[in-house]
Amino acid sequence: MQAATEVGLRKAALSSTPAQWGRLSVLSMLAGAFIALGGVLSVIIGFGFPEATSANPGLQRILSGLLFPVGLFLVVNFGAELFTGNNAVLMPPMLERRTGPAAVVLNWTLVWLGNFAGALLLTWLLVDQTGILAADPWRASICRVAETKASLGAWTCFTRGIGANWCVCLAVWLAIGAKTLGGKAIACWLPVMAFVALGYEHCVANMFFIPAGMMSGASVTIGALGRNLLFSTAGNIVGGALFVGCLYWWLHADRTRKK
Repeated sequence: MQAATEVGLRKAALSSTPAQWGRLSVLSMLAGAFIALGGVLSVIIGFGFPEATSANPGLQRILSGLLFPVGLFLVVNFGAELFTGNNAVLMPPMLERRTGPAAVVLNWTLVWLGNFAGALLLTWLLVDQTGILAADPWRASICRVAETKASLGAWTCFTRGIGANWCVCLAVWLAIGAKTLGGKAIACWLPVMAFVALGYEHCVANMFFIPAGMMSGASVTIGALGRNLLFSTAGNIVGGALFVGCLYWWLHADRTRKK
């Protein structure tokens, strides 16, 4: 709890000082790019064995789940700024009144925008321009993923967003407590693999999946992209801020103060 609070304070300070916004922008763009990198890797491997996965749909989810966590592993170990992780770690210092709600909202807003910019840049430059998803089965797969995500109902998208960021923030919380590189890798891998395999909605991941599908010819409008990001973001805030940040502060803060 002490470590998570200190992490949250550093993140709040980074966004509340305009002189640091340039650094915050780069760190946020890196996080979006890292998550997009994990996303494209999960598509290449997860959908790369259509003969095997067509008869075994769970196999595709397992393969994608095994590869996607590389994005969060890079975020955690290179100190990038990820909106969904910040949903949890900014809660303890706010509840301790060591930072204010306005600082939290400002951080979330700036980091969300930076994540989107980084994910879009990597998707265009290192996915669309390289053509790595141009051939089937990958082109058809990413189009299908994008269209499925864009067609989700508001409540379904919102509740799946809760599940996704509950898992992601549990991973971040574990990684903060891990002392070794291997420990951080395991902390990132297990919960994130679970959310991918279960098909939950992570707004930063969708900043890659849906635009990548659109660039590959998916029948998805800008409005549908915005709708998905709106409801998945709202669900992610609930899953991360309430189910992890606030809950674990309530469970452990008094015990931490006594020490």
